[in-house]
Amino acid sequence: MPPETIGIMFDSRMYRGIPAGRTGQESLANYEQAAAFYGLIPCFLRLEDVDPDTKTCLAYVKKEGVYVRQKMLLPSVIHNRALQLRRTEQHQVTKLLLQGIQVYNVRNRYRKDHIHDMLHQDPVLKKHLPHAAKAAPESLVYMMEHYNDLIIKPCSGSIGHGIMRLYKRDGDWRLTCQTKASRKGWATFRLSRGQLPSATLRRIFRHAYLIEERIPLVRYEGRPVDLRVSVQRGMDGLWGITGMFAKAAPAHTFVTNIAQGGKVMTMADAFDEDELGLSIPEIEARISSVGLRIARTLASSLPHLADLGLDLGIARNGQIYFIECNGRDQRYGFRKAGMPEHWKASYREPMAYGRLLMEQNSQIPRQPQTYHRYPY
Repeated sequence: MPPETIGIMFDSRMYRGIPAGRTGQESLANYEQAAAFYGLIPCFLRLEDVDPDTKTCLAYVKKEGVYVRQKMLLPSVIHNRALQLRRTEQHQVTKLLLQGIQVYNVRNRYRKDHIHDMLHQDPVLKKHLPHAAKAAPESLVYMMEHYNDLIIKPCSGSIGHGIMRLYKRDGDWRLTCQTKASRKGWATFRLSRGQLPSATLRRIFRHAYLIEERIPLVRYEGRPVDLRVSVQRGMDGLWGITGMFAKAAPAHTFVTNIAQGGKVMTMADAFDEDELGLSIPEIEARISSVGLRIARTLASSLPHLADLGLDLGIARNGQIYFIECNGRDQRYGFRKAGMPEHWKASYREPMAYGRLLMEQNSQIPRQPQTYHRYPY
């Protein structure tokens, strides 16, 4: 295999859709365009088609406009976009690393409580974290005594599934959660004597859940808004902000996830500068500072990290809060927000970092070149 081939590792479901171009929100064209800018040819593979003993794989490569599946030497550098949740899969990736194959974003799903604990060790970031505790009978009592608005979320959940809101209004505690019985998928229940239903208690205590104070986020048309911030390593190997956009919760719920119907928009469309007392550039600068600090802190404990999508919120007093970390950022939010140059850049930066790893592997002296964060 020529040294300029770079691997993109997908889950089986996405991999099977490659011949027909049905890869969900992943843009194969963006990968190809971004890779070509750095003299790379992307091949798309999955873990089960890798033979670590012979260092070969079955992969899709585009030839004359058609994706052809062929046996080839394993690329020396692989950008992981698959969720390796099983221990056997993690062992397979570790074996590749030990053989000198550079796999970046080795793991891209981390428990929310573990991320919170890591960030809590940084005295600067500590003030940007909402108060949180692992769900247990005593921690639930404590949080309900000290806060009137709480978020209860699964430590391993994604795209807003399983998240609940527990809040006090007019002297009564209420629970908002997903339910199949409601047409909109969400419903609110008044709690008897302020006690969660026994089925809910069993679920949050038996499985890993996090109880968090709910931040009074700034609002857009009365709906809470948070930010998705793309933080990635690029050609210089350093963390940089590729872009950010805002997400507003649908009118019927408190969850801003795009998959749950969140409205996506630019920062300028989402925020009122007069209301916040800050200009959009000032807001972006503050968000960027916190986002970069988070990425560097996590990277100091999590090896091979290169590509993050951070959810950050701004409280009405201007304070910035960390909400969640996504190790496999769904970049299409930039496209939905009408930010195509940032959408393409979010593919380009990982390819730039892959080129850097390749050059470090082969000890080729790097050629000086102009480096722009938004190249398109």
